[in-house]
Amino acid sequence: MLAVYLRAFVIALALVSSIGMQNIFAFNNALSNPLKKALIVLGFIWLFDTLLSTVAFLGFGSLLASNEVLRIGVMGIGGVVVIWTGWGILRGANAAAFGNSQQEQSLRQWFTGAFVVSFGNPQALIDTGVTLGALRAPLTGEQAVVFLGGIVSASAVWFTVITLALNLLKDRLPRRLIMWINIVSGVIVMGYGVNLVFQAGQAILKAV
Repeated sequence: MLAVYLRAFVIALALVSSIGMQNIFAFNNALSNPLKKALIVLGFIWLFDTLLSTVAFLGFGSLLASNEVLRIGVMGIGGVVVIWTGWGILRGANAAAFGNSQQEQSLRQWFTGAFVVSFGNPQALIDTGVTLGALRAPLTGEQAVVFLGGIVSASAVWFTVITLALNLLKDRLPRRLIMWINIVSGVIVMGYGVNLVFQAGQAILKAV
């Protein structure tokens, strides 16, 4: 069982550490918030990443890949929400530079953002679902539980390490650098949302 756990941990660590919307969101959280708030948001990120891995492991990614209507709906609606999330990051960039608490995002906004970067990415759902689904197939019921435990713990370790490391280092970084990191992050997230909406529109046109 230890071998099953370690294999899941290594595979999940490789998947979660790749640059993507979740990591951009996690970097932004660590650099923008005080440690206590950053740790709360870290809990949101880990919670939704765990839910994403679990539903993907149980086969939702395959369902999304095979159902065109569901896929288009997720891309379109998810794309709009992703654009909104990116805009929120951009609006918070000035607060990150000058400490304007009136412009800081609330925990509710961070909670929504953590959900969006996990479940608002249909391509991640499909890719993660196919990958974890293939790994799930040869496992027994008991092995599957251990394997999922390895996935969940890898996610917790990764996001905890980057949150603590970046949060501890942020005071040594120029405030304007943090502002520009927020601006770049917001632009990337908004661009990704626009791309999702564009893909949804193309898929609708092809279906008509």
